[in-house]
Amino acid sequence: MFTGIIEEVGAVVRRSNANLVIMADTILSGLKLGDSIAVDGACLTVVSMDNNTFTAQVSPETFSRTTLGCLRPGHAVNLERAMKADGRFDGHMVQGHVDGVGKIESITEQGEFSLWRFRAADEVAHYLIPKGSVTIDGISLTVVDPEGDRFSVALIPATLSHTKLPKKGPGDAVNMEADVVGKHIFHYLNRGKETTRLSWEFLTKHGFG
Repeated sequence: MFTGIIEEVGAVVRRSNANLVIMADTILSGLKLGDSIAVDGACLTVVSMDNNTFTAQVSPETFSRTTLGCLRPGHAVNLERAMKADGRFDGHMVQGHVDGVGKIESITEQGEFSLWRFRAADEVAHYLIPKGSVTIDGISLTVVDPEGDRFSVALIPATLSHTKLPKKGPGDAVNMEADVVGKHIFHYLNRGKETTRLSWEFLTKHGFG
């Protein structure tokens, strides 16, 4: 389990058919073989490490269903270690299971802040609600103005300076994970039913509003 609070931005050193070697600093502290690390929001397992890099194994499916398959040496990646049981919960519950790949549509500067507009993967669009949570490349963010498969997030300077997002722009692909709590509520209440998407009206109708 993760929180969506990025600890540092690492860099890809090498990529093979099964392994991803990443240069890092902060997250190497106390790291052990078998530990989980979210790389751009995808939960990977550490199989080896040295003083300034770690190696994680990546299945062919993960490479094909996330943006990890596009990574090349020198590319930046958002990194977060798995949450400790006694740690602070500053973001939201993130599994590190990427639901789909979406795209950045536009970036609008608003003084020191910026409004980023995304087109969501179909697997994520169902669960978008105003002020709900969504994970973009491993970053815990708050949904603004969802309309169909499109939504925005307002980014503060701290988020931009501590993640790889400034290296991306309109048209670039991003990993997306829908809010796990919303997914469970939605599927529990819709077993055997057909409902197009989660909404405030849907939640209120079922006693969650």
